[in-house]
Amino acid sequence: MAYALLASLPPVFGLYTSLYPALIYFFFGTSRHISIGTFTVLSIMVGSVTEKLAPDTDFLKTGNGTNVTAEVDITARDLYRVQVAAATTVLGGLIQVVLGLVKFGFVGMYLSEPLVRAYTTAAAAHAVVAQLKNILGVSPTRFSGPLTLVYTLKDVCSLLPYTHLPTLVVSAVSMVFLIAAKELNSFLSPKLPVPIPVELITIVTGTLISSYAHLNSNYTISVVGEIPSGLRSPRVPDVNIFRDVIGDAFALAIVGYAISISLGKTFALKHGYKVDSNQELVALGLSNTVGGFFQCYSVCPSMSRSLIQETTGGKTQMAGVASALIVLVTILKLGHLFEELPKAILASIVFVNLKGMFKQYSDIVRLWKSNKIDLVVWLVTWVSTLLLNLDLGLAASIAFALLTVIFRTQLPSYSVLGNVPGTELYVDIETHREAREIPGVTIFRSSATVYFANADLYLEALKEKSGLDISKMIIYKRRQEAKQERRERRAERRAKRQAKRERRAQKAAKQLSGAPVFSVEEEAGCWRDTCVDRDVTDKEEQGWTERENGTVFVIPTTPRTPDGHCRWEYLKGGDPDCTSLGWMSELQDGDTTTLGSSSEDTLSHDLERVSLGSLGKWTWDIHSIIIDLSTANFIDTVAIKIMKNIFQDFSEIDVDIYMAGCQASVVEQLELGDFFSESITKRRLFASVHDAVLYCLDHRGATSFIPADVQV
Repeated sequence: MAYALLASLPPVFGLYTSLYPALIYFFFGTSRHISIGTFTVLSIMVGSVTEKLAPDTDFLKTGNGTNVTAEVDITARDLYRVQVAAATTVLGGLIQVVLGLVKFGFVGMYLSEPLVRAYTTAAAAHAVVAQLKNILGVSPTRFSGPLTLVYTLKDVCSLLPYTHLPTLVVSAVSMVFLIAAKELNSFLSPKLPVPIPVELITIVTGTLISSYAHLNSNYTISVVGEIPSGLRSPRVPDVNIFRDVIGDAFALAIVGYAISISLGKTFALKHGYKVDSNQELVALGLSNTVGGFFQCYSVCPSMSRSLIQETTGGKTQMAGVASALIVLVTILKLGHLFEELPKAILASIVFVNLKGMFKQYSDIVRLWKSNKIDLVVWLVTWVSTLLLNLDLGLAASIAFALLTVIFRTQLPSYSVLGNVPGTELYVDIETHREAREIPGVTIFRSSATVYFANADLYLEALKEKSGLDISKMIIYKRRQEAKQERRERRAERRAKRQAKRERRAQKAAKQLSGAPVFSVEEEAGCWRDTCVDRDVTDKEEQGWTERENGTVFVIPTTPRTPDGHCRWEYLKGGDPDCTSLGWMSELQDGDTTTLGSSSEDTLSHDLERVSLGSLGKWTWDIHSIIIDLSTANFIDTVAIKIMKNIFQDFSEIDVDIYMAGCQASVVEQLELGDFFSESITKRRLFASVHDAVLYCLDHRGATSFIPADVQV
């Protein structure tokens, strides 16, 4: 009856709501301990719908003629509010049934615990503000839409000078008695077989005092009023209301199911049985749908009632049936006894029972210490629910919670793995001191799956962790290829000039016996060729001298083959003024060999050595990169394209790429995305990182690392 006031409905409809849905859940539910019926949050959500579609201003009585009075036609208003609540409940129940039939029970997982607790905490604030009118005995203006709480609270504060003192006294006495009795109940609970029914005692006592003292007639204290005896016949809800409440019905369906499945799984885990999430969704939907035909409003399990039912020994839903039978007796025979019950007492019961939800504000301190992202979700949910109302607040909260998941997957942590000596374990070398990096091999791992939102960041992180600025290295490699081509063309021109000189020498030898012949055109052409050749050489040397340090250079160490390929090596950094050129050998110990300058070697005169320290890692130390994809549960087309680019780019600088730990679904998606080709075969895939490491060391060689399986 008290929760019916939160739904802005006559109190008797709280009794109806505690009867029919519990009987339906008895046949279809899978939880043995939850108690189906009215609940604070859903009652407030239904109340926001009924007050929005049936405000008091639409039911003002008309006086003589067309004059409109300030008096509200309560009977007509309550009748239409019941229709709105029933239509919303039926539509919400149908949504739950459909979602359950299509196996959509996992939707409740999107409501995280911080979100649900913050949402119920904010809903408790709405409940307190909604009951202030009954506690203070004032009549504030009804508001709807965003900022309803702010406007209502402002209006109530403006009406404080007009507080009805008798109503305030009844409220204060009731709350003091309830709080004291509940504290005593908690203190004596270990010694009591069953909790003391504090609320029932308060209601009975308040009803007796109100009836014999005539509080309604003598002090104008608002009471419950007429409670009709007997059951109502079922009625089909007004389907024309559906289009106005579809959003609210969906919110009621999701919130009710989330509370139901969370409580159901809690008790199932405690008592060792299983709850079917999809069946729970169907059972709750049928309870709401059938209940809506009997003018009930939305239901879900109540935490307090469920705990009482479990602690008193209830092990099946027969306990819920027993409660429903008691409610049935009350409706049929005892309802008229509570007609003199002051509404202030019901409001006080609601107010005191919200104490548990107000304790949830301690979550702020706990989340600040444990997880600040969950704290942000909690605060955003609380603020949005307070300001945007329960329906829009829930939508905004879910959207923000999903955004935090996206942000966390978009900005994961990246790490380079090393081997724990004597094992096949590979862990982050930055967080585990005992881990040792494999010589010549970089093992790269992301803490999240690779997809379109973080694919580019994945590539940048790979470059940073490996120490290879692949873009710059490829650019300078291509420049070196172009320069090598120019040298070859220049050598070819020199060869032609040499051949021409030899022919002239032979011709001159034949003409030794005669007079020398001097040709101006021939000598001018020879002089021009020599000058052009010298200018080209000077310009190229000047260009190389002006290049800044920190640039990666690569040079061919073998002549170009007929198919246009040649072998490349990385230059070791050094003093630009040195005249000798060094490059790394393929040894793992990092020894270098120096190529002395000679008259035949033109490269040592044309290039200067540059520092690679700006890249953060000596580039020649890496010959293989292993990408650990064990954390990826899917891969999309954008990520596949990025992976292709990684394979192609690193192959240009003679670094092999391998993938390890791919799940079967990821491999299948790679096949569908045409990832594999003649250059990228499945031989690049390995079941584990250790297998990939052994292959790299066997394929490229290593002397300073002994695998775990060969250690003594």
